[in-house]
Amino acid sequence: MTKVKLTKGELKKQRDSLRQYQRYLPTLQLKKQQLQVEILHLAALAQEKKNSASQKRNAIEVWCALLADEGISLKPWLSGRKVLTGLKNVAGVDIPVFEAVEFIEAFYDLFSTPLWVDSGLEALKALILLEEEIAVIEQAQALLKEELRITGQRVNLFEKVKIPLAQSSIHLIKIYIGDQMANAVGRCKIAKRKIEAYSDEEPAG
Repeated sequence: MTKVKLTKGELKKQRDSLRQYQRYLPTLQLKKQQLQVEILHLAALAQEKKNSASQKRNAIEVWCALLADEGISLKPWLSGRKVLTGLKNVAGVDIPVFEAVEFIEAFYDLFSTPLWVDSGLEALKALILLEEEIAVIEQAQALLKEELRITGQRVNLFEKVKIPLAQSSIHLIKIYIGDQMANAVGRCKIAKRKIEAYSDEEPAG
């Protein structure tokens, strides 16, 4: 801990610092709350999407065997996809927001291809869309959690270190200055009494 200078200049410096900490702390606390609320919102949204994806996955399994029997692979129409995202600012943090998934256009012979391929392709696209959205949500959560960790550290620093230290320093300096002033007054009184006593002892001219 740095030793505090017991001076009036240091007293002003510590008072200014304390005002700054107390003014900045509510902003940090509000940011922390905003981050916590958004993280909870994203967690609920991610769970909702995961439930939907699980249901779609179970439904797809019913006709997955047909793909193997027919020797048909839908991967060529699903692999060349592009995930589109936007940005959202939460408490000063830019996080990705899922917008859409672009798939390459599927071209195949409608006469030689089974009718259920269309339905299967759309079902798989819907599942992939959910999985990509979940991935974006989890990426946003990770960014917010890291910012929450940093903000929480700053809140603790202000609440438990900076503000108490400034208050303690101010208290210490005020006591010291008060003692110095009292001592100065005491010395003045002693000096005054000595002068008065000396004057009384002088013989009349």
